[in-house]
Order: sequence, then structure tokens, then C-alpha cells
Amino acid sequence: MAEALASVLPIAVGIVVVPLPVAAVIVLLFSPRAKTNGLAFVAGWVLGLALVGGLTLLIADGSDIADGGEPARWASAVKLLLGVGLLFLAYRSFEKRPRAGEEPSPPGWMAALAESSPARAFGIGVLLSGANPKNLLLTVGAMTGVALLGLPAGQAVVVLAVFVAVCSVGVVIPVSYALVGGQKARETLTSWESWLVANNAVVVAVVLLVLGVWVFAGSLAELIR
Repeated sequence: MAEALASVLPIAVGIVVVPLPVAAVIVLLFSPRAKTNGLAFVAGWVLGLALVGGLTLLIADGSDIADGGEPARWASAVKLLLGVGLLFLAYRSFEKRPRAGEEPSPPGWMAALAESSPARAFGIGVLLSGANPKNLLLTVGAMTGVALLGLPAGQAVVVLAVFVAVCSVGVVIPVSYALVGGQKARETLTSWESWLVANNAVVVAVVLLVLGVWVFAGSLAELIR
């Protein structure tokens, strides 16, 4: 299980440092039902990751992805394609970065978060964690790697739980800070939001580039050995 944890934690950290979900939860913390919306977003975020990760493990288990203790070559090929997908998304994200002298603006859907209900905040959390192409590829890649190790079901679930917990640190911290920090927390979170929106594209590009190369190289090594 230690090998599985070592393989998924870098990917989990990559999900943590993606700025846009953190900026989104900060916006929710300035909505009329700030605390409820923030907690609803976190719950949706956790559920989205758990669903994608759990379904990946179930599908992999039903496909004998690590039959006899040896990784199936087709599974390594799928991971290779995931690595290529991450590299493509890294390029697309870098292309969307603000140019010199250009004022970055948050996505339109983020502005609407200020008037969100808890149900909508929950749904956005699910979508950002589970349906966002970047997170989807990263989570599927991480859990495919776990399945390739052929762990017992109980250990695989523990690895998934740790993965989801680490991935959620980035959205849990602002909510926790807002609950205990008072007015000072609001001022700090405002500055965080501005920086996260301004640097989202570049940070995402760097993260996806590093993880894409890592997944691609590891999968290629599995295929040629």
C-alpha cells in the first residue's frame, strides 16, 4: 500500500495547487449564506472525487487490470494516453494565460457564485472536482495506477480515501479559516482570490506539464520493460 500512496500523492498535490477551485470557494465565502455554502461546496468536492476514483477502481477491478500480479499492457497504454491528455491540457492552459498588460478576469460562472444557494454550491463542488477535465484525467490516472498494483479491495479504498483527503486540503483551508478568522480572514481571502484568478492559467499549465511528463514517462516504462 505504501507504493500506491507514493504514486497518488504527487497527483493529489497537483490537484490541491490548482487555483480556480480555491478561488471559487473563496467567492462562496462572501455570499449571503457563506458558511453553509462553503461547507456544501466542500461536500460536493469530496463526493465528486470519490465517485470518479471509486468508479475507476471498480471498472479496473472488473477488467482484471492486474491479473496475476502483472499489470495489463492495455492499462499501461491507457495511462500513456492520459499522460498525453495532461500535456495537451497544459499547453491549452498556457495559451489562455493573460498577456502582458492584460487584466485577468474571473470566469463568468464564478461571478454568479456570490448569489448561490447551498444546493448550487454543492453541485458546483461536484462538477469542479469530478467533471472538470483536468481533475478527471488526474483522478483517473491516479486510480488506474493504484489498480495496476493489484491491491486488495480494502487497501485500495484506503488509498482512495487518503487521495481524496489530500486533494481536498486546498478547499478546506479557506472554509476553515473563514469559520474561525473573522474580519481579518475576509480581508486575507480577498487578496488570495485576486492572486489565484490572476495566476490560474500559468499555475495549472506548470502543474499539468509536470504531472503529464511523470504519468507519460512512467507508463512508457511499463510498456517497454
